[in-house]
Parts: sequence; structure tokens; C-alpha cells
Amino acid sequence: MTGGIFDPKFNELPNELPVFPLEGALLLPGGTLPLNIFEPRYLTMIDHALGQSRCIGMIQPNSKPEQTILDDSNTPLYKIGCLGRITSFMETDDGRYLISLQGLVRYNVANEISSDFGYRRVIPDYTPYRPDLENTESEDLDRDRLLSCLRSYFDVNNIDADWKAIEHTNNHRLVNTLAMICPFSSAEKQAILEASTLVQRADIMETIMDMAVHQSTQNFAKQ
Repeated sequence: MTGGIFDPKFNELPNELPVFPLEGALLLPGGTLPLNIFEPRYLTMIDHALGQSRCIGMIQPNSKPEQTILDDSNTPLYKIGCLGRITSFMETDDGRYLISLQGLVRYNVANEISSDFGYRRVIPDYTPYRPDLENTESEDLDRDRLLSCLRSYFDVNNIDADWKAIEHTNNHRLVNTLAMICPFSSAEKQAILEASTLVQRADIMETIMDMAVHQSTQNFAKQ
């Protein structure tokens, strides 16, 4: 099952939101995030979302670095997440759901509210992020600088890339896709999510990639 591109108005956004706390998962406005859903409470969440707005909120648990998350029922959440709409859905023979989320707009968690179904729900505040609903593909950035950092970062991480496709991808899609697929830490991904503009998002990514390349070079020199 698939759905077309959804272009909501600000006043059409859901007032209450089921959330999927998932460490290391980054959804950005305009991005697409594939998910494999298998826990019973989140299968229920998807069932409910499909019967209503088809929207869920992605958000990361804000756990300490040494903490292992076994049950996210009471784990603190970051205050900023991203609203996603289910655009494709498939049920597997073993009862899992394979879905794709289209990122729409970021939100602040205004309040967390009770739920009778095992998954967590929040009252979202989209107000600070209204520009996410606008077309920002023309936003300017130093593309040559970004691609230079990316080449070095991919080299040290032994990541293959289709450079022809990358070079023909517009700025907005390029930055958001790279932010979502690169193996950044959870804290780094959260910083990218919270960046105010596309240019700031790219600047943060460049800093992260430069630091990773520098650390790799230092480690190689010590060998």
C-alpha cells in the first residue's frame, strides 16, 4: 500500500501524536525513513495511525551514553522530534509491518499524555517549525565544501557512493538524505535535527565529518 505526497496546511496537523522513540533514527522534513515494526505495541500504533491521520512522531530517547535501553516506556525523550506520515505499508508473513515515513515538520514536545495502548503519546507544538512546510530547495549553501567533506568522510569509513547521482541531487534533498543515512551518533543526529536552517544543518554535518576524518588520521598515524 502506498500513498502520494502529502502537503498539509499548518492547521491540518494532528493535535495529538503517537511517538516512536528510536535511538539513532533520524527523520527530517522532506526525507523518507523506512522502518521495520515488530513490537506488539508499535504494531498497534501503526494500526491506529492508518485508521486516522496516518501520522506518527519520530523522536529519540534522551538516554545517558552508558545506558542500555531495554524498555523505553519511561525513558526521557528529547524535546524535539519530527512528524512523519506513512506513505507505504506492507505486512509480512510473520506479522511485521514494513513502512515508509515521509518527514513533514518538526515539533516540540509540549506535554506527554497517557495512553491505554502501550505506546507513548504527546501534545506536539509545531509553531517554531512552520518554515518546514515551505519549499526550501533553493536555499543556498557551499555545496563544493559539503561534497569535499563527504568524499573524505566516505573514504575513511569505506563507504561507496554513486557520485553522479549525488552531484545531480538538489541541495535540500542532498543534505537531508546524507544526514539520515550517514553513520552519525545519536547526539550528532539530534543536533542536525535541531538546526534551524538547511545551511546550519550542512555546517553541522561538515564539522562532524571533519572531526571523524581527523580522528581517523590520528589513529592511523599511531599505528
